[in-house]
Amino acid sequence: MAFTYKPLWKLLIDLDMKRTDLRDALQMSPSTLAKMGKDENVALEVLDKICNHLNCRIEDIIEHVPDNK
Repeated sequence: MAFTYKPLWKLLIDLDMKRTDLRDALQMSPSTLAKMGKDENVALEVLDKICNHLNCRIEDIIEHVPDNK
C-alpha cells in the first residue's frame, strides 16, 4: 500500500506557496517535509495540521496509489 503527496504539491502551487512556507507556518521539522517529498509515511497529526491550515480535505493533499498485482 502506497500513498503520494502529489495533490498537496499541486495545491501549494495553486496557492502560490512554497514547501518551506508550509513548513514554517506549521512549524514542521525539515525531516517531516523531506519524508513527504519522498512519499514516505508521516503522522496523521501532521496531515490534520495541513488540512486545517489550508482549509482542505485529506483527499486534497494525499492520494492512494494501488499496488500493481
